[in-house]
Amino acid sequence: MWLLHTSTLKLHAFVQDVPDYIILSHTWGEKEVSFDDIGKPHAKTIAGYNKIVGCCRQAIQDGFEWAWIDTCCIDKRSSSELSEAINSMYKWYWQASICYAYLSDVSSNLTWETWEEELQSSRWFSRGWTLQELLAPDTVEFYNKSWQLLGTRARLVDHIQQVTRIDKRFLLNRDIIEDANIATKFSWAAPRTTTRVEDRAYCMLGLVQVNMPMLYGEGDRAFYRLQLEIIRQTNEHSIFAWQPHSSDWQTSAVLAPSPEFFMSAADITPTASRNSVGTRTHEMTNNGLRITLPTIRIDQSRIIALLDCRDRTGSM
Repeated sequence: MWLLHTSTLKLHAFVQDVPDYIILSHTWGEKEVSFDDIGKPHAKTIAGYNKIVGCCRQAIQDGFEWAWIDTCCIDKRSSSELSEAINSMYKWYWQASICYAYLSDVSSNLTWETWEEELQSSRWFSRGWTLQELLAPDTVEFYNKSWQLLGTRARLVDHIQQVTRIDKRFLLNRDIIEDANIATKFSWAAPRTTTRVEDRAYCMLGLVQVNMPMLYGEGDRAFYRLQLEIIRQTNEHSIFAWQPHSSDWQTSAVLAPSPEFFMSAADITPTASRNSVGTRTHEMTNNGLRITLPTIRIDQSRIIALLDCRDRTGSM
C-alpha cells in the first residue's frame, strides 16, 4: 500500500505495520496527478495538484502524517497493482482514520438553502466509486471546494439518505452493512454512473465481499461475472429479484444486465425458506442456473417460480 507523506508529498510503500492515515474521496477531473507525476516538478502545474495539497493541509491540521489518494497512490501502469488496489479498496477505506469527502462543485459562502441544494446535487453522490467511500469509513467529513467543513456523515445523515436512498441505519452503523442483502446493495448503486462500464461491477466488490480479477475491455460482462461470483458464495435469492425497464427485455435472462435493474429493489427482504429442509441451494452450470423453487401455474403457457424474498408490499 502506497501512502503519501502529508508534509513532503513523497510516496512510501507499506506492506505491514501501516500507520494511521486519512483517505480522500472525490470525483476525478480531466487532469489529475498520477503516481508517476507526484514526485516530479511538473506536478504543480497539473489541475489536480491543488486538491492534493488541500487534502494534505487538512490532514496535517488533524494530526495525520500520512494520506491515501487514489489518483497518485496507485501505480496504474501495473495491471497487477491496479487489480490488487481495486480489490483492497473497501478495506483501505474501512481502515482509514478519517475519510475526507471533497465536493469540488459545492461553493463556499452560501446561504443554508443554497448550500443544502448544492450538497444534494453534488456530482459526488452520483458516481459509482463513491458509494463504498461513503459507507466503509468509520468517519466521513464533507468539505466544499474551498476545503471548508460542511459536516460529517452522521450530522448530514438525513440529507444523505434523501439523495442516496440508502436507509440511515446503514449510514450510521457501518457494521450492519454486511447484513444488507444483495438486491438492496445493488439498488444503492443503481442510479450511479462510472466512466468505464466495467467499473459498475468493480466498484461493488468490497460491498458484496467478492474478489475477482480486473478485465478492462470486457464491458457489460463484468457485472455478469460479479453476479456469478456472488452466486458461488451465497444461497441468497435476492440477486434474482431485479426488474426490467421495459417490455423489450429478454424473458430468458436470469442475471441482470447492470445494477440499474435493481433500482426498485431497496426494500427486498429475505423470507424463511419454503423448503422444509432449509435454505435451497442453487448453482450456475454450463447449461445455466440450477435451482429448485415452488411454482404456481397461471395458464397453459405461464408458470411463476417463487423466490425466498419479498418486496415492501409482501409480494413474492
